[in-house]
Amino acid sequence: MSQNAPAPGTAQPSVQVPPSLRPTPGQLELSKMIWSTMAAVDHANRSGNYSVLRDLSAQGFQINNNAAQLAQVFAGIRNLNIDLANTLLVPPTYEVAPQFVREDIFRVQGVFQIRPISIGFDLYYQWESGRWKLYGIDLQPLEMVQAQ
Repeated sequence: MSQNAPAPGTAQPSVQVPPSLRPTPGQLELSKMIWSTMAAVDHANRSGNYSVLRDLSAQGFQINNNAAQLAQVFAGIRNLNIDLANTLLVPPTYEVAPQFVREDIFRVQGVFQIRPISIGFDLYYQWESGRWKLYGIDLQPLEMVQAQ
């Protein structure tokens, strides 16, 4: 389900925002980013409308994904009737320390240990228009044994 993960060696925009203006998200900000993403996917799955998820995302994500494609990407989780709203009730557990993979791309990997099926996540955020926006997403249902 990975969408728009940054490819190594891709061309950088000609105007770079100075790193000092791209703050590293703190723990609270990072949790808000992740929970906001999970809520947006949950709402999209419930309504069948992926336009808002797409519109809230970074421009590169929007270019590479239309609403119909996103509906296909999340069909597996939607068809399993996984309630992603439950991810809002628990803190994310990071499998790898959140890190920059490019000057303007921040990656977060981990799991929401919810029952009966945990949700693994691999999220990319791009600094755009003064805030972090979703740039790439991979959500995977995990058996509780795998998540521990």
